[in-house]
Amino acid sequence: MHCLRSLFGLGLVTLCLSGVMWGCVSGYQVGVGRADCTGPPVEIHFMGYANIKQVGRGLHLRQFARAFVVEDENHKRVAFVSVDAGMMGYGVKREVVKRLQARYGDIYTTDNVVISGTHTHGGPGGFLMHLLYDISILGFVPQTFEALVQGCYLSIKRATDNMVDGKIFLSRTTILNVNINRSPTSYLRNPEEERAQYEHDVDKTLTQLRFVDLDNNLLGAFNWYAVHPTSMNNTNKLVTSDNMGYAAILLEKEYNTNKVPGKGKFVGAFCSSNLGDVSPNIMGPRCSISGNECDLLTSKCPQKEGECFASGPGRDMFESTEIIATRLTEGALRLLNENSQEVTSREIIGELGYIHQFVDMPNYNGSTYNPLQRKLDKIRGCLPAMGYSFAAGTTDGPGAFSFEQGTITGNAMWNAVRDFIVPPTQEDITCHSPKPILLATGRATFPYEWQPKIVSTQLLKIGDVILSAVPGEFTTMAGRRLRNKISAVAVATGGRDTEVIIAGLSNIYTSYITTPEEYQAQRYEAASTIYGPNTHTIYMDVYEQLTKAMIRGERLSPGPAPPYMNDRMLSMNTGVIFDGHPIGKDFGYVKQQPKKAYQINETVIVSFIAGNPRNNLFPEKTYFVVERKINEERWKVAYTDASWETK
Repeated sequence: MHCLRSLFGLGLVTLCLSGVMWGCVSGYQVGVGRADCTGPPVEIHFMGYANIKQVGRGLHLRQFARAFVVEDENHKRVAFVSVDAGMMGYGVKREVVKRLQARYGDIYTTDNVVISGTHTHGGPGGFLMHLLYDISILGFVPQTFEALVQGCYLSIKRATDNMVDGKIFLSRTTILNVNINRSPTSYLRNPEEERAQYEHDVDKTLTQLRFVDLDNNLLGAFNWYAVHPTSMNNTNKLVTSDNMGYAAILLEKEYNTNKVPGKGKFVGAFCSSNLGDVSPNIMGPRCSISGNECDLLTSKCPQKEGECFASGPGRDMFESTEIIATRLTEGALRLLNENSQEVTSREIIGELGYIHQFVDMPNYNGSTYNPLQRKLDKIRGCLPAMGYSFAAGTTDGPGAFSFEQGTITGNAMWNAVRDFIVPPTQEDITCHSPKPILLATGRATFPYEWQPKIVSTQLLKIGDVILSAVPGEFTTMAGRRLRNKISAVAVATGGRDTEVIIAGLSNIYTSYITTPEEYQAQRYEAASTIYGPNTHTIYMDVYEQLTKAMIRGERLSPGPAPPYMNDRMLSMNTGVIFDGHPIGKDFGYVKQQPKKAYQINETVIVSFIAGNPRNNLFPEKTYFVVERKINEERWKVAYTDASWETK
């Protein structure tokens, strides 16, 4: 039955056949690589929950960038990076491409490199270069920016250095008990006949690309699954890659025997997809004091029953992270031990493609077919703006004050605050309706852009697989519609069935993308759909044109490039002002020694005087090691600061 589910998902009978190939050599060169990209683990606010109290106090799991590179017989090349970060900023990608071109010339460009954030909410922020996204971090953090840039660059460099003749396989499996929809009432706004096509209100399919050499030695596996890495909640203050990052560590541990995290040849990644309305907290939202269910529409609790907070499946956030990560890893391992469809073109072995275009969203004008009235409707984008429900937060991380999800009317006091900052025009209000505007971010220009107006849209094609790199968090149905659209256009244009993978939070961050129907509900995701009710419809139009042009081999206008703002960044974060040690106790002095022996499940606690870790991030290294005694003369490293077992 598991095989049948996979067959129906693929629409192919070859998944369960052994050794299905359309040529003795694939025509690909493939390479995988990994690099440390951990930012400052202390004194910097985390990116994700926008919680001013969530300031780093240490390290649990290091952040890594994981890359694959593929080249075909015509020397056309694509590169994809999945990085343990909240999302991706265009300034980071631009600098990564600049460093690649300094080393490799024009082999790597904006067009053929995708960088996708896993969306962990437990990493240091300050790298997005747009004021709204960096303001809760107290501005730009050069150290975070540099760590991400160098990590992404090194991962692609190592993948390039590791390139060998190889093959790529595609496989899929269903994983249950990992995700739920955190805005189910919004999902129900979508047409009933559309919802009837799907068993669940979130995607339960894990899609895997497996990379092997010509002797079928496993090189790496990249897995896409739709779930927020928010098992670690907004009280966490230790740098973490959360459930997706730990799943990658567990997968790599299976094939990099006796290696510590971040070491070994095999590269395993878990990548973001259409996760906009998808939570890993599968026990669902409850009132924190009473334990009663929250209101479905507003995600609020009565005054004395506490905050509406989702949790689970573990007893605490660490156990929940471990459980979700383990279930994801087990699904990926099932696929690695099964046969799968080889990813290649049946007609031209090793055919690759890529296309990229910048789009001016507020000035986008197009048309879309209205099936109810059987006519073309004109569509346009809006200047970026955030709605009231944005401030309400989500059940994974509630917001502040008295804001509620599902708010479709304004408030005189908050409108006055909004207008003091920058008032929206009547045109803005009409354009975003029914969203009541809380922040007219598109009108704000001081000290620089608050949210992007120019977005990055991109496709990579590897045989009959298309990676759709989207610049934000598509909800479940928004992602399904986009996948179906790209697949249908690919068939109509090229005559071939195509597997489409949504690669979320890629290249630049623009918050959320809901369907037009979900937008009407104005829950958190809709209030954070920044270009108005036609946002998703515009993307459907843009990616249709990208797909047609890529398959036909046509070139599109590159579009207007995002503004260069590196020289305008502001920050209220200071450097390390003073770093010292107590008199008579130098750096390295052990304040609390370990005991001579421990029982199983007992925690070892050691405390020593150290310098501020912001003085040296120790990339590719570790702040400490735990060693196991092998014999009287030899010790072996068992754990580092990147290990799950250490904090």
